[in-house]
Amino acid sequence: MGDLRNNTGTSQGKTQLSPEVRVAMIGGTGLSEFEGVDWLSTHYPETPFGKPSGPIKEGCYDGNRFFFLARHGSDHSLAPHKINYRANIAALKALGVTHILAVNAVGGLAPSMGPHTLVIPDQVIDYTVARESSFYDGVAGPLDHIDFTDPYDPIVREALLLAADKCGLACEDGGVYGCTQGPRLETAAEVRRLKKDGCDLVGMTGMPEACLAREAQLQYGSICAVVNWGAGLTDSPISMEEIGEVVALGMNNVRAILVAALAVLMNDSGH
Repeated sequence: MGDLRNNTGTSQGKTQLSPEVRVAMIGGTGLSEFEGVDWLSTHYPETPFGKPSGPIKEGCYDGNRFFFLARHGSDHSLAPHKINYRANIAALKALGVTHILAVNAVGGLAPSMGPHTLVIPDQVIDYTVARESSFYDGVAGPLDHIDFTDPYDPIVREALLLAADKCGLACEDGGVYGCTQGPRLETAAEVRRLKKDGCDLVGMTGMPEACLAREAQLQYGSICAVVNWGAGLTDSPISMEEIGEVVALGMNNVRAILVAALAVLMNDSGH
């Protein structure tokens, strides 16, 4: 396997991309499509880890180019624990991507992070099991270790926060994302444990995506849309219908922040 930390790669016979700033958005639940974009091309990068979740679309919004990948597939058929995270990150790296804006639908655990809240997390705790979580595990590639003290890139986090401010949208600055295995939701006891561990949010797709991006030297940040309270935190049972309604409402705000953050990253970098 080639070293993903220094490999920009090619796609569909295209010439190698320059090392300029190239932004990718990874859409999660509720963001499998991106409206208002002039779509330019579709890429199918090959990786040593198999196929990514789907084709990677290259588009342009207000003069700024970016890539878009639907994490769960274009038809939302991939469960969180079945996503080939290594192939997704390797494919983006092969396209010359340098920055990733990830979207995660999550449950809220902290009092200030209820449904309809947007959060830019700054920490993560990984509770997942048996997911292929490294390019450099001594099997897929040479054994290596990364510093993961701060799992989210500060430049990308700042771009998302600035973008929310430009859009006039409230956004929580910081929070601990607890990543569970899924696809089932958590029990009330598990939520109590997550809260005791210091988690503010709970989701199923934040890891190993974030650490793989760090291994590949991609600057990665997440915007989390809170779509429900964690299990047992209210008297009402969790309703998937209500979650769907919150997702539908919240993703319009998420899209607005993403394109504003795209402009921030591209303009601040001079591209």
